[in-house]
Amino acid sequence: MNTPAPACACGIVLVLLSLLTGPQTTTAQKNDIDIYSLIVDSKVSSRFAHTVITSRVVNRADTMQEATFQMELPKKAFITNFSMIIDGVTYPGNIKEKAAAQQQYSEAVARGESAGLVKATGRKMEQFQVSVSVAPAAKVTFELVYEELLKRHLGLYELLLKVRPQQLVKHLQMDIHIFEPQGISFLETESTFLTNELADALTVSQNKTKAHIRFKPTLSQQQKSPEQQDTVVDGNFIIRYDVNRTLSGGSIQIENGYFVHYFAPEGLPTIPKNVIFVIDKSGSMQGKKIQQTREALIKILDDLSPKDQFNLVSFSGEATQWMPSLMPASAENVEKARSYASGIWAQGGTNINGAMLMAVQLLDKANQEELLPFGSVSLIILLTDGDPTVGETNPKNIQKNVQDAIDGQYSLFCLGFGFDVSYAFLEKLALDNGGLARRIYEDSDSALQLQDFYQEVANPLLTAVAFEYPSNTVEEVTQDNFQLLFKGSEMVVAGKLRDQGPDVLTAKVNGHLLMQNITFQTEAKVAEQEKEFQSPKYIFHNFMERLWAYLTIQQLLEKIVSASDAEKQALETRALGLSLNYSFVTPLTSMVITKPEGQEESQVAEKPVENENRHRDIPSGSGSADSWLANRGGFGRQVGLRAMAVGTHDTAQKKNAGVNFSKAGAPGKIPSLSRYKSPGPVHYRHLPSHPVYDMSPVLMGADFGPSLESAPAGPDGVFYDMDLRITEITMTAPPPGTSPAVPAPIQAPSVILPLPGQSVDQLCVDIKHSQGPMNLLSDPDQGVEVTGQYEMEKAQFSWIEVTFKNLQLQVRASPEHVVVTRNRRNSVYKWKETLFSVMPGLKMTMDEAGLLLLSSPDRVTIGLLFWDGPGQGLRLLLRDTDRFSSHVSGTLGQFYQDLLWEPPAADDDSKRTLSVQGHDHSATRELKLDYQEKAPGTEISCWSVEL
Repeated sequence: MNTPAPACACGIVLVLLSLLTGPQTTTAQKNDIDIYSLIVDSKVSSRFAHTVITSRVVNRADTMQEATFQMELPKKAFITNFSMIIDGVTYPGNIKEKAAAQQQYSEAVARGESAGLVKATGRKMEQFQVSVSVAPAAKVTFELVYEELLKRHLGLYELLLKVRPQQLVKHLQMDIHIFEPQGISFLETESTFLTNELADALTVSQNKTKAHIRFKPTLSQQQKSPEQQDTVVDGNFIIRYDVNRTLSGGSIQIENGYFVHYFAPEGLPTIPKNVIFVIDKSGSMQGKKIQQTREALIKILDDLSPKDQFNLVSFSGEATQWMPSLMPASAENVEKARSYASGIWAQGGTNINGAMLMAVQLLDKANQEELLPFGSVSLIILLTDGDPTVGETNPKNIQKNVQDAIDGQYSLFCLGFGFDVSYAFLEKLALDNGGLARRIYEDSDSALQLQDFYQEVANPLLTAVAFEYPSNTVEEVTQDNFQLLFKGSEMVVAGKLRDQGPDVLTAKVNGHLLMQNITFQTEAKVAEQEKEFQSPKYIFHNFMERLWAYLTIQQLLEKIVSASDAEKQALETRALGLSLNYSFVTPLTSMVITKPEGQEESQVAEKPVENENRHRDIPSGSGSADSWLANRGGFGRQVGLRAMAVGTHDTAQKKNAGVNFSKAGAPGKIPSLSRYKSPGPVHYRHLPSHPVYDMSPVLMGADFGPSLESAPAGPDGVFYDMDLRITEITMTAPPPGTSPAVPAPIQAPSVILPLPGQSVDQLCVDIKHSQGPMNLLSDPDQGVEVTGQYEMEKAQFSWIEVTFKNLQLQVRASPEHVVVTRNRRNSVYKWKETLFSVMPGLKMTMDEAGLLLLSSPDRVTIGLLFWDGPGQGLRLLLRDTDRFSSHVSGTLGQFYQDLLWEPPAADDDSKRTLSVQGHDHSATRELKLDYQEKAPGTEISCWSVEL
């Protein structure tokens, strides 16, 4: 019973519990296996997160029941412990070498048992699941521990907890302690299930170096309503933060004989870059993939600096370069490249080898002609969705060809689009050439994933970075040489202090910046640093030694990917030894979980490998049904039937209207459903003023022919359920020669403006003339600007963008989703999903009706509303408008200064003249639909103005 997990950025992710019994009803499941305590304790000490989940359950049934402990954790995390306590007896998980556990695993598989306990479930998550039989009235305590070093991504660290108890829990509590000796510079919390009512259960306290976030809801706070026993606690709980930094950019921290050195200097200029974009346009990229690639590429080109040089290589069976040489990123050249990118279409085979060699030759040519600025950085970014099929198709030969051609001069970054691509091939290709690989997930936000990746590498700050420590002071240091440092990231080096070493640990960091060498120096007093971590109870002690081991293992595993066969054995031996010594479940180890006598002898938890997911899509978010079905491949579990009848009063024609089947997700032949019998007579109700009628046939006790069980499978081997609904519609034709006398429906205005301090009520503004993006509001004193694109045909906004200049934050809403951009980092939210986010200076909330509110103390509240009919688009709301300053301007902002009402005419008080900054507007008292409340809205009387 796995549910798709929402998309998220890297961080700590866990689904706390899904406790289910046997094949009974949901109500019985919740009543029989009762979670009476669920506690999450996460301690983040200097970016190293140690998370413990403790769940206590009891079987309230009269018979033996099965309880399933299910959660999700990040792919980068290592499980370190799992245990079950049943009737006072502890059943631990023992970590062994993978080969040693293989026999138990194979025996369990042979018995038909579900042996694998961990599997990949999303973009950055793995699911852990254990089941155990529980006697009547017996209690079980589950405890799982995992650890991870939080990575700085575009200027922030992120801790993400996914909370899904699936029932009310008497004692539900989350405690997150963050301790950062450098000082916490920024902290925000966000949740997809918190509401203003539930927010009382959340407390956040913070001082210079410490933050404590607690979520402890009561039973009544967890309930959806007094009548419903379902819980509202179901979704993401996120903490994002950053730390203070010095100009030297270095911070050394010491605990229990180990040190960690964080390096992320501030204020450095960006190094110019020479970048070649290599874009796959083979036939498998057809449709949404190539559309999103074009969209992302156009946006990325806009973000190029004038100091940069670039070129484009697109490839299918053959490779084609946009220009014969690198081009300066001038406004003129970028515009030409945008035009070229918008014309890229997908067809043909996949010649990765030819495209990569062409990209390298472009850089080599520029280098030979001395056209690469001294001190600049050269990057190749490859995007592909498939295996090589044309030219050189042997992956090993391609890897060797590319490595020989690049010869250590340039960095290669590989983006694998979807799950058909060989990720292992791309990962080695990138790691062999000083870069990294990333999977781009097929979803509505694929274009944003591409843009986010580009932002990670868009601003190189230093090259050839090397860390130096006195040899008589440290030993067993992790990787201390790095090819590139990018803005918003962080380099981490950890090691062990030698016994009887100096009282002060000094460090140098050398690197190249533009045309000069640069050295950063820092030092730390050992005794003072040790003392700082000894006393606090809110940190996980001995964490730095485990941080060192975690980082060493991760780096060894990465080296194994690009190592020669001769080197691999030594690297694996060392990584295995550390994994066993520190009890980490890594790709080299397994956890064997024992159970009570009479149940399955043991189960084995192994860490999945990224490339194991190949050729199968995994739901990456809780998004729309379309994206879920697309990830399932094929129809999924429903087939939608939709009858489209043209605007005619001929009932027979409507009854015989064609049925349009759409297959969500995968293209291909649609299975014929002509064998199903007609559902019988359908009655129609006359729908005035609509040229097209949308009817959803629904089963009303009619015979649809063969049952689902006897229905043949579709092209992908899946049997399709039929979810058929009937809308009763009765249509009455008007008398011959006459037109139906139907009152015109009340329209919703483009914008409703509350006017503070006025003797009249709300102003309803209808936009009748619009060309291009509009400046709707601009208030420099509030630091806010609102722009939008209004579509006259739909009478809706196709997008609205709100910019908070003081916060360097932008919210862009479209009918597809809401994108929040801060410091070049994008967060994507889908409409009608609960959202509650609090950051310094801004509170962002969204309810299930799709109303997004952006508010802050003493400022105007701006609302964005998803509007799905008639005409899908967006609506703008304003609240607390008395807080506008006297400098507000814009198409709508003009109504908040120098506004005068002329007296109504004596013979008609429904019309008045409104004077705005010397311009007169006719205002008419009319009935309008107020969209500010819940759908479908309520009738209001307001003064209507056309612009």
